[in-house]
Amino acid sequence: MKIIQLFLLSVIWIVTLSCSAQNKKPENKTVYQSETLVITQVSPNVYQHTSFLQTESFGNVPCNGMIVHNNNETVVFDTPVNDEISEELIQWIQNSLKSKINAVVPTHFHDDCLGGLNAFHKHHIPSIANSKTIEIAKEKKLPVPLKSFTNQEKIAVGNQFAELYFFGEGHTKDNIVAYYPNEKVLFGGCLIKELNAGKGNLADANETAWSETVNKLKSTITDAEIVIPGHGVIGNTNLIDYTIKLFTQK
Repeated sequence: MKIIQLFLLSVIWIVTLSCSAQNKKPENKTVYQSETLVITQVSPNVYQHTSFLQTESFGNVPCNGMIVHNNNETVVFDTPVNDEISEELIQWIQNSLKSKINAVVPTHFHDDCLGGLNAFHKHHIPSIANSKTIEIAKEKKLPVPLKSFTNQEKIAVGNQFAELYFFGEGHTKDNIVAYYPNEKVLFGGCLIKELNAGKGNLADANETAWSETVNKLKSTITDAEIVIPGHGVIGNTNLIDYTIKLFTQK
């Protein structure tokens, strides 16, 4: 009887640890901080960069992007909010990571994604974006990414790849996400909300399609463990579920 009790207690303990690990927030380490830019390590070779955009409706908004590093090569997802802070980020990558920047990927056309694109182009760093992003950037006379893709693309970083996906409209009609499968990190950009966030800036949104778009993401990228939202606190796949619930039509 005692052996059975000990076995049952062991099973309960293992299940509890497993559930705890699934719900645990990723441990993050700030590796660089200035008045304008914060860089946080979220996994061995993935970093979140955060700059700040002053807005009329929402105040001074922290805006997240992602950096993936492998074998002295790097890809940046979303620029900081302007050229000056983008230059700061470029210098940090070159000096601290000792890394070549293979590409920069704006995930949609707003300033918190391509506001610093000219700084990357000044360094002859290639840029790639959804074809819809390029169309809108040209229409609005914004900095224009150099190369386009339609629904899915892979970008080399060292001997590995980061994946780009367009699942449909949501925050904007051109929003994409990026996934680094080697470390199971998803950059949801502004398509994905932090836990307990409101709906945010809906000026260019398609609220009707938003939850369906994120459901497509969820069914395609099934093994993500770390999720970086466009604004706010990093988390796990709970952010995906929260976003679906937030925009589900009632």
